[in-house]
Amino acid sequence: MKKSAMTLMKAPIYGVAEAAQYLRVPQNTLVYWVKGGGSVPPLIELASTEPPRLSFSNLLECYMLSSMRAIYDVRIPKVREALTNLAKYVQHLHPLIEQAFQTDRRDLFIEHLGSIVNLSKHEQILMPGVMELYLERIERDPKGLFKLYPFVMERKPDEPKLIQINPAVGFGKPVISGTGISTAVVASRFNARESIDDLASEYGVEPRKIEEAIRWEQTTAASAA
Repeated sequence: MKKSAMTLMKAPIYGVAEAAQYLRVPQNTLVYWVKGGGSVPPLIELASTEPPRLSFSNLLECYMLSSMRAIYDVRIPKVREALTNLAKYVQHLHPLIEQAFQTDRRDLFIEHLGSIVNLSKHEQILMPGVMELYLERIERDPKGLFKLYPFVMERKPDEPKLIQINPAVGFGKPVISGTGISTAVVASRFNARESIDDLASEYGVEPRKIEEAIRWEQTTAASAA
């Protein structure tokens, strides 16, 4: 990854409350992931702790945790144990997005030297038909920079990828995919009684993209309420 891309990925640009809204997870849950609690260490090493802020890499790691819980029903204690055991095989700075995991909706596995390793139990097994856990809504460009297409309404495979979070566009704030058009600005203008068709014409995008930007901002605001 080129230095410029690494810098963008590591910059502490998201507050905890903001990241929780984008990820659609309770803020207390996100705080537990990134700060831990009592004697329990955090799952994710924040880009900045004073004040606590997430980098784009941190945002992707939290997205991965959220997907494991919501889509694959993998419990956080299993993830914590898996990350501890993973370190015995390979070293990653951001293992949740750098390591290809597999899951049977209960434990986490990796393929290592031709064997399937159950990281939740630290044992090598043969397990046919294990479901691959992959980041369907994260893309990586030729420069090594990641982009996230967050879920807007539901966590389903057919959710359109019309909203994008990209650290190289709009200071890492949500935009309409393929553009630098801020979803917040679109929603603000719509709330000021500008029509969807007029906004679509001015920005040169399809009306459904304007609608999705408004929908994203409305659901983000609702999650913060």
